Formats: sequence, C-alpha cells, structure tokens
Amino acid sequence: MDVPVIDLTPYVDDASGKFSCDELLHPELKKVCSEVSRILRETGALLVRDPRCSTEDNDRFIDMMEKYFEQPEEVKRVQERPNQHYQVGSTPGGIEIPRSLVDLEMQKKLRALPKDRQPTIPTGPDLKARYMWRVGPRPSKTRFQELNSEPVLPEGFPEWKPIMDSWGFKMISTVEAVAEMAAIGFDLPKDSFTNLMKLGPHLLAPTGSDLGRHGQEGTVFAGYHYDINFLTIHYKTKFPGLFIWLRNGERVEVNVPDGCLLIQAGKQLEWMTAGDCKAGMHEVVVTKSTLDAIEKAKKENRSLWRVSSTLFSNVASDAVLKPLGHFAKSPLAVNYPPMLAGDYFEKELSVINLKGKNGA
Repeated sequence: MDVPVIDLTPYVDDASGKFSCDELLHPELKKVCSEVSRILRETGALLVRDPRCSTEDNDRFIDMMEKYFEQPEEVKRVQERPNQHYQVGSTPGGIEIPRSLVDLEMQKKLRALPKDRQPTIPTGPDLKARYMWRVGPRPSKTRFQELNSEPVLPEGFPEWKPIMDSWGFKMISTVEAVAEMAAIGFDLPKDSFTNLMKLGPHLLAPTGSDLGRHGQEGTVFAGYHYDINFLTIHYKTKFPGLFIWLRNGERVEVNVPDGCLLIQAGKQLEWMTAGDCKAGMHEVVVTKSTLDAIEKAKKENRSLWRVSSTLFSNVASDAVLKPLGHFAKSPLAVNYPPMLAGDYFEKELSVINLKGKNGA
C-alpha cells in the first residue's frame, strides 16, 4: 500500500508523553493535518508512527494473546458473554457473520466489480475468534448497558490486565491524536471527534485465527466488511492476509511498515462527515504470503495463531451521531440522520449476528 507514513513524533511532548495540537496553527503543521484528512478521504486508511507505541509493547501483547487463543475451546467458553452482544470477553469462531454474506445490496455491488477487485466471497460465518477488552472509563449512567459492560478477566493470566490496559490506552492515545488532526484537516474544531469519544465503549479487540487448522490458501478468516465504530487501529501482525479497498475500488494487500500502525475509517466517521470519508472495506484471507509466514513460523517453532493487534475506538453510546459542522449542510447529510450512537451500534450488531439468536 503506497501511502505515506504520518509521523506523530513532533507533536508528542517528550516530558508528559501527551499529544499537543497547540502548535498546529503553524502553516506547515496544519498542512500535515490536511494530509491526514485527505488520505482518510481518498483511501479510508492511514499509516502513522507514534513513539508511545513500541514494537516491544505489541510483542508482549501478541505473545500473551497467542497463549490465550491456544487454550482448549471449553476453557475459552467461560469468557463468552453472548447476552452482552459479545462486546466483552471471548467470541468463538463461527459466530460473526460477514456483512457481505447477508447484505444483498452489497453483493450486487461486488458482482459489478472487475474480477481483480472482487473480494473472496465467504460461504459462512467468520472463522476468526476474538477477545473484547474494554479500555477506559465507563459511563455511570447509560441506556446501553450491554455495550458498556465490565471487562471479563480470564483465569491463569496474572499479567492480563496491566498488559491489556497499557497497550489499549497507548493505542487510544494514538487514535485521539489522529482524530484531532483529522478534525483540523476537515475544517472542524480540533476536539469535534475527541469530545464525542469521551466515555465511549473503546475495545481492545484482538482476533485469533488458527492457521494450523485453517491454513489453506484462499481460506477467509474475516469476510468483506466495514467496521461500525469510529476509527480502528492495528499494529503489525506476524502473518499477512489483510486486504483493504481504496475509495477508487482498488483492492490492496496491506503491508504495515515496522514500528507503524494502520488506522481505518469506520462507519461512525462516515456518519459524522456525511459520507465525505467512507468506512473502509476490508477482508482477511490466507494468501501465498501467509503460507510463507506459516512455514517460517513452523521452522522457528512459533505459534500458528494469527493474532491481530486491533482496537476499536467509538463514539459514546449515549451521544448523538450526526454530520458535524459544515458537513451538516452537505446534500448527502439526509442519508445520515441524527441517532444515538448506541442505537446505530445495536442495529449493526444484529446484522452480523452479534445481537440475534446467538446473542441477546
């Protein structure tokens, strides 16, 4: 993916570790913000480098999650919370249904794409498992208790909470920095997005895909879909296979440079910009590159679980999701009517089977 890397280092205070937008009135720095919004608008994805998020942090997190996913299914079943829409704890493989499998309008659009831009069409639920860990404070009052539940702590991992909280807070800090820069680039007040993120149900949400069991070329672990949150952030995984679609319809395999993070636009950002910035479509599929990485892992006697270092940032459930600022005057704003973020979220969860017969 030929996308420039946005380096956040100049905007992070060495002493406090906090991101500062105070200097962004400087023309050169404002230009970087414009670049952030332009890239998100044109590609739905962004590569950033943040000195607060290190490879060592990511490795510590991935190593622990590999051990978790390698456990027997009956052990992981204890952490499942279907009555809370699987928004905390463990989600086994075979539960989440990719939107491309049930959205007839989406299927129609996919068939119209050139062959080299079409996704691998899934035939059933996603094979990937997932763990959801709530990051940050919860609201004292909310209409959406299931979306704001207490985190689920698995037994046998004394290091779990400090690792999950530390890595989660660092990734949220990166998202907040990008959110401020994007707001400035979109000609909105810099806190337009971050104010709505306060007390949001942010989720550190690593996926676990068993390449030892399902490591055949063409296997779909996560079918073609968009994310329903604000911004999704990933650190580099050990196994390739993530594909994204640019605004022009081009299908691109993602190669995150060492030490960088990938950020993808979600549906909440699309809503707040009245479609000016579209939620990015993506899938995870076993490719020849994945097979090469599997063989390398076998030789090095490493885990064959593909663990993603993923965090979903969200608008607060009780906040109103609507086009912001000048986007409210867009002729497309009628397609994005005001609604509570929690109502939108629950509606989308029902489509992908996380709030249905297997959920609440």
